[in-house]
Amino acid sequence: MKPTLSLARLGLSLVPSPYPRRQRRLAGRNALVDGIPFEMPVNSADTPCLTAAFTVDRAAAARLLPGGELHPVTLPGGRGLLMITVVNYVRTDIGRYIEYSIALACTHGNRPAPPLLPGLLRGAFGTGQYVLDLPVSSEISVKGGKGIWGMPKHQANLDFRVTDATVSSEYQVDGQLGTFISIDRPPATALPLRVKAASYAAFRGMLMKSSIYFEGEADIAFGKRARARLLLGDAPQVAALHDLGITPNPLFTIYLPSTRGVLDDHFECWFLTSEAPGQSYGEAMKSVVDLGLSQQWLDPPRIDVGARP
Repeated sequence: MKPTLSLARLGLSLVPSPYPRRQRRLAGRNALVDGIPFEMPVNSADTPCLTAAFTVDRAAAARLLPGGELHPVTLPGGRGLLMITVVNYVRTDIGRYIEYSIALACTHGNRPAPPLLPGLLRGAFGTGQYVLDLPVSSEISVKGGKGIWGMPKHQANLDFRVTDATVSSEYQVDGQLGTFISIDRPPATALPLRVKAASYAAFRGMLMKSSIYFEGEADIAFGKRARARLLLGDAPQVAALHDLGITPNPLFTIYLPSTRGVLDDHFECWFLTSEAPGQSYGEAMKSVVDLGLSQQWLDPPRIDVGARP
């Protein structure tokens, strides 16, 4: 084992668990929210996850952020950052499902943050990701994720494939390709990660912020060692991605063979504003009120886009 990798593992192993004390205190209690039963905390286990990050045109990214208080993270060189994260939730309170997140790294405040600092001082700059699209496998995941936490979930055709060489996921909706992501499996770095992450989304004309805490051993590749393939389709949900100037090569890739996590039941929201009256952001409450509690998945994607050269 390389000394630098050993030191990194040792240092990361000393990071304390990110789970809030309140979530530990609530363990074993029960909640019934919008008809969905939860045993606290709202957690997951035995869950693999892939992430690929690509740089994008920062000005184009800024145009996709609603209101006036979200700003794209600025990388050295002036680029923004697109995050593709696919989580294969194996064990949760609402059953098994896949979640395919397409998001822009961002900060929250009255002005943009300088480069690099949002990664070091996440709390000071409200560092997180703004979720552009969030297809999931099951109806109950849509009902809970959008109706409670305000995330832009919708049911779609998804898969999650792991081989000795790659990890991939395909997203289709109504017979059209959303996106396909495949990463070469990074070296087995097995770095212990204990992380709190914030996600922002627009719902009911408000900016919603939720927090997730997760732990797992991550295999990570940076720069030229990171290899990924991202294909954009014609589904209307991803139309805006075509104008982002996404680089073909990823900045980094991550694969976690197994994670455990907690989604905080505490969340925040703010009104989204615009200079002119009448502007609304996100879907309305009526988009969730008639949803049921089905854990049934839609069929897998009909066309194996990943097999294309």
